Amino acid sequence: MPDYLNESLIHDPLHGYIPFSTVTAPEGGTCELDIIDDPWVQRMRQIHQLQTAWWVFPSAEHTRFQHVIGVMHLASRAVAKLYDSLRDVCPDVPSRGYVESLLRMAGLLHDVGHGPFGHFFDAHFLADFGLTHETLGSTIIRERLGDRLRQLRHNPYSSLTDDEQLNPDEVAWLIARPRQGADQDRPRWLQLLRSLLSGIYTIDNMDFVLRDSYMSGYNTRAFDLERLLHYSFFTDQGLTIHDRGMGALMRFMSVRAELFSSVYFHRTVRAIDLTLADLFAAGKSYIFPGNPLDNLEAYRQFTEWTFLVDVSRWPSSDDVEQRALGERWQQILRRQIPWKMACERIRIFSEGNPEASSIFSDEELVETKLRENLPAELSCMPLRVDIARHIHRPHTRGPAAGQNFLYDSARCRVRTLTSHELFERLPVSQRICRVYVQDKRTATDVTRALDALLSDVGLDDATNM
Repeated sequence: MPDYLNESLIHDPLHGYIPFSTVTAPEGGTCELDIIDDPWVQRMRQIHQLQTAWWVFPSAEHTRFQHVIGVMHLASRAVAKLYDSLRDVCPDVPSRGYVESLLRMAGLLHDVGHGPFGHFFDAHFLADFGLTHETLGSTIIRERLGDRLRQLRHNPYSSLTDDEQLNPDEVAWLIARPRQGADQDRPRWLQLLRSLLSGIYTIDNMDFVLRDSYMSGYNTRAFDLERLLHYSFFTDQGLTIHDRGMGALMRFMSVRAELFSSVYFHRTVRAIDLTLADLFAAGKSYIFPGNPLDNLEAYRQFTEWTFLVDVSRWPSSDDVEQRALGERWQQILRRQIPWKMACERIRIFSEGNPEASSIFSDEELVETKLRENLPAELSCMPLRVDIARHIHRPHTRGPAAGQNFLYDSARCRVRTLTSHELFERLPVSQRICRVYVQDKRTATDVTRALDALLSDVGLDDATNM
């Protein structure tokens, strides 16, 4: 009879029942519930998954916590399908229990370093200290969660062997973004596992594409997860997909790209981000006291909930500067966004089309040239250029740890995924150039100026949305 007393279930609208271990071994130790209930993980209940898009999509109120539980579950789905092929390629791989627990914990903890507004906080606060949520999360895993991770002995599907102990450093390494030429001293099996967290299709992005599509109302059945996993396996080259699974992969990549343009890069979402960027730049010293690595305990208590409550009180501050910032924050808390989109142009880049040389690679240059094309009386008006970039073919030139491969059944050989005819037809990337103004009456003049600029540099075929 299954040991039902040693596990509990979470019901998820996407994955159904998600089991997790709840009883420690007789000799002591910890279970997955202990880690899920740790304050560092529970903190993610207070950080939205869609960093500012929840202000635009009313049903998209889901949090990082729901997402990481889903990623933990997909870790087991992936191991069930891939462990045998991983063992064939790497005979020195640890037991399935070790690999599965390792990947489940990496999935559960990969976002543990996030601050308020997710990736926005990376770019507009953590970057000042040379940090990302991944590097910060790796420190949290090693220094705050390491002891519990070392005592984890089993998950709902498998157990570590008696001579194995989960290594927190390997969990921390898995969640970090690969760097070209670095970390080659890691075991081959561990490097291959990393492709399930940093690659074209991963346990992370497969969950957030499903979850964000569903919760935003964009698409309730975004792509075929079952088929994508079914046709995946490890080879000597890396994570490989059989050519029979290419249709499912292309659908996944297409929906992911559509989410970026329709949800993550929605015109109002980007307007909110522009407003937040101004507020962060003006008041960083009030947001958090310095480098989070120097005060991890304060960072643990720093969430969107606490932050938004704090800024709502700033208008009552005795500090004149903070009080003025508080008044500006009141506008965004009421969703009164000063920036309005005047026009939008899209540029799609294919293989051989040098993206870096495009005018769309430099927001400041676009703004400077745009102002030159405006009527003199409007040349100094409030105006912002926003260029959002999406990579359609992730890791086309990225680190080896993030590469994916294709099994060509007609020739019975593995080749690069980029050589597949469907993959080759994908654009490499796209950039959405938007111009925001505070007075919509200037929109016509701004649009004419942008079109004149794009025509001058040979981009008169750009799309007007």
